[in-house]
Amino acid sequence: MNKPQKPGLKKNFKKTIGVIGVGYVGLPLIINLSKYFDVIAYDKNELRIIELKKGVDKNKEFKSKELKKKRILYTDNYEELNSCNVFILTLPTPINKKKVPDISIVLNATNELAKIIKKKDLIIFESTFYPGTVDDHLIPILEKYSGLKSNLDFFVGYSSERINPGDKIHTFENVVKVIAGSNKESLKKVKDIYKKIVKAGVYEASNIKSAELSKILENTQRFINIALMNDISKLCNKMNLSTKEVIDIAATKWNFNTFYPGYVGGHCVAVDPLYLTFKQKSLGLSSRLIDEADRINSSKHFELVNEIKRISNQKKIKLLILGLTFKENCPDLRNSGSLNLIKKLNSIKIIPYIHDPYFDEDNQNDLRKLKFKFLKKIKQSDYNCIILAVPHDHYKKIGIKKIKQFSTVKNCLIFDLKSVFKRDSVHYQM
Repeated sequence: MNKPQKPGLKKNFKKTIGVIGVGYVGLPLIINLSKYFDVIAYDKNELRIIELKKGVDKNKEFKSKELKKKRILYTDNYEELNSCNVFILTLPTPINKKKVPDISIVLNATNELAKIIKKKDLIIFESTFYPGTVDDHLIPILEKYSGLKSNLDFFVGYSSERINPGDKIHTFENVVKVIAGSNKESLKKVKDIYKKIVKAGVYEASNIKSAELSKILENTQRFINIALMNDISKLCNKMNLSTKEVIDIAATKWNFNTFYPGYVGGHCVAVDPLYLTFKQKSLGLSSRLIDEADRINSSKHFELVNEIKRISNQKKIKLLILGLTFKENCPDLRNSGSLNLIKKLNSIKIIPYIHDPYFDEDNQNDLRKLKFKFLKKIKQSDYNCIILAVPHDHYKKIGIKKIKQFSTVKNCLIFDLKSVFKRDSVHYQM
């Protein structure tokens, strides 16, 4: 990797970009940046770095050839970042057990970064925040621990991530990138980077707070619409109607936005709305609509378990769940609805059998509080209930006829939570 010229030398000035955080958001960014820039990919997870150096992406998003580009240096050694003049932070911003935003990972990383930034450096944040996080919290940290002044000595930008794990169509370069800067010069510097790597183009926000709010609005809209469909599905099941059919009929109108019922999971849709309510409440505003949507979405697994108990005439239920991750064709377990379902089943003394072709057994330590039996391969058994929880293509190819044959029980109940198969071929759909 070529070393960058010292900041301030404009002739043939070369950027070396340090990306901090090499997960679902960081890695696609790194791969695309490396087409034009030298990139140092830092993550404190030593195992993740070792795997990437070997050309292995546990998230199954990139092939070995894409990972082994000469312009990428993977490292867990923070000192390697000293040679960078652009830093992009792509770190998680989850919620805690009380459903309150937890930005501690980014705060700590910003604190460390402030100790190595130099004059003329550019810092870009890609994490999801409530509006005001960059201006009110992160820039002050950078200034305090670097001894430098924002917009005078260094520059700050924001560009909300729009990664959709497992999606091979709406990839990084094919989705419009929202960008913002702490001033016009910062915005120009951010634009010069992203316009090279995003084919769909960039959208310039007038300020960072608007860009921050727009990101959580994107997913809050989905969150509320899914809650509506989860409520509609209760009505449809009560009236013995197909929820999917009702939605598909409504979708024939040109201005109908199509959403389907189901569990809300992942790193965005399940989290971002709560960042919005946090900000609303901090300003003394009502968050009733989102709070109610959260109540509806969070209780969907209760509805399913109650339905199992209602229509099952077995005292002891042997249950198989197909799909554990938060969405189809993706190994990401974060906030998966299936985990909440298992937790609820455990509370009524059911230890389910689980199969998922995307589940990495190394992740079982993360699920140690849940009781389940993981199956590498499904063998026929006396299941009296089978739940298709995640519509992986793997299960679609198997088909409903063979799924039913996983059970030796004649009247085994089949629950198709995403309406993959015809309604008259299963016992329950959302």
